[in-house]
Amino acid sequence: VGVDNMCILVHAVKRQPNGMDLEERISTALVEVGPSITLASLTEVLAFAVSAINPMPATRVFSMFAALAVLLDFVLQVSAFVALIVLDFRRTQDGMIDCVPCMKLKSSTVASDDHDHQGLPLLARYMKDVHGPILGYRAVKFIVIVVFIGFSFASIALSTRLQPGLEQQIVLPRDSYLQDYFDDLATYMKVGPPLYFVVKNFNYSSASEHTNQICSINQCNSNSLLNEIAKQSLSPDTSYIAKPAASWLDDFLIWMSPEAFGCCRKFVDGSYCPPDDQPPCCQRDQESGSCSASGACNNCTTCFLQSDLHNGRPSTTQFKEKLPWFLDALPSSDCSKGGKGAYSTSLNLSGYQSGIIQASAFRTYHTPLNKQSDYVNSMRAAQDFSSKMSKDLQMEIFPYSVFYIFFEQYLGVWKTAIMNICVCLGTVFVVCSIATSSLWASAIILIVLAMIVLDLMGVMAILSIQLNAISIVNLVMSIGIAVEFCVHITHAFMISIGNRESRVREALSTMGASVFSGITLTKLVGVIVLRFAKSEVFVVYYFQMYLALVLIGFLHGLIFLPVVLSLFGPPPKVMKPLEQSQPSASSE
Repeated sequence: VGVDNMCILVHAVKRQPNGMDLEERISTALVEVGPSITLASLTEVLAFAVSAINPMPATRVFSMFAALAVLLDFVLQVSAFVALIVLDFRRTQDGMIDCVPCMKLKSSTVASDDHDHQGLPLLARYMKDVHGPILGYRAVKFIVIVVFIGFSFASIALSTRLQPGLEQQIVLPRDSYLQDYFDDLATYMKVGPPLYFVVKNFNYSSASEHTNQICSINQCNSNSLLNEIAKQSLSPDTSYIAKPAASWLDDFLIWMSPEAFGCCRKFVDGSYCPPDDQPPCCQRDQESGSCSASGACNNCTTCFLQSDLHNGRPSTTQFKEKLPWFLDALPSSDCSKGGKGAYSTSLNLSGYQSGIIQASAFRTYHTPLNKQSDYVNSMRAAQDFSSKMSKDLQMEIFPYSVFYIFFEQYLGVWKTAIMNICVCLGTVFVVCSIATSSLWASAIILIVLAMIVLDLMGVMAILSIQLNAISIVNLVMSIGIAVEFCVHITHAFMISIGNRESRVREALSTMGASVFSGITLTKLVGVIVLRFAKSEVFVVYYFQMYLALVLIGFLHGLIFLPVVLSLFGPPPKVMKPLEQSQPSASSE
């Protein structure tokens, strides 16, 4: 970014007649290309600056640095670089050799070189005499319009196939040992990550229906949370839930039940009595590990009789008293429902004496997740299910898994991408409208830029490039780079005189060559180097995307845009002061 403006400046100076003073040649060149350079740089700066409002940190930081870099680049181009051009042309006038200014050429050689500069360069002649006339044929125009619009509509359809995510293998070097690790993990790992459904502010009081709205045993609601989780596990392909959830509430209610005689028991003094196969109810032999009855628990009785419960449910006081017992109870063969270990971290008991459990989790598992799309889709499915249950049960429920913190960004990645693209395009349109004083020209630039971005997204879908922070940054930057393919040609078209066909040829002869050599070729050289990077992330997200951007921008800037301008271009914007000054200067 920036090399193109320097090439355009140099080409503009070379196009000026050698008979003019050097300072006048520089001045005229700046008048000719300065507005388009300023417009291109200003739109890039503002497009990046506005993108800094993006909530995604990677995009926001990049946008701020890019805006500052482009601004400083522009300041140096119109100040220091112009001064260097003056010094270099003075060296040429004095006959000094490039890179060896201490050596001087003969005057005849310098004169012949000056004479050679008077004619149009080969590329400029091609643009004016070959490229422009070919695009002037009516059949060619029709084909160009149909093909490019067709590509845009095809890209819209293809872009719907873009998948959010960033494969872990891509960010690693190709020869990293972790490549085999992740491949084996995707092939042989048949267990998904744990999934927790967290219920906030669970009211366990007798007056509340929360217990029956959550549990899945007898007398629980058919549409309870745990019953619905079990139903979701029957369709794992869409729900990404592998099995019914482990429920501390179900196990606690069973543990308290008088039918589970060996579980909830109490001594005569009312303290907790463990099952008969646990100390102090038995004495464990150190050598054999067997446990023999000690008689210490002969007087233990069940916590409740059936008549002590209300419809099989504990009262608020009973729930409050026995929940700590359950969480401290070790599971064993006599009572496998003990909650110690399995549910020790499943509840937040802060202030639970008030009848409200602030948070409790019910654990299940995702199905095996092998691709980035699986992680994103499983998270979205869990959140959609939680939102539905929260609405149906009038309770606050949300899902959690260990990988959610890393994939939360992808749930809104489409919204982020569209917002950034629209903001950048809107900024470009406003700046172009102010700088060119032509809504007509600005609308054409906006349409071409939108088509370039759409085509780039279509190429991303074809190459299976995923949508993430890196690709969004590239899409934002593509607008700034694509401006350079459009603004210079459009500005040259607006300051040319004649009908639309002749103005297009003039614009191509003056700026087409600069756009091709100064923008397309310089960017291609920089991009091709990335093809040989060891890390796949540089090849995919920088080489492939940048190469596609340069080629798409070149095709739109030098083929589609000239055709559009020849058909629907704005009227000329003649700079009269410059025209009036040129005859007086020549007469003098």
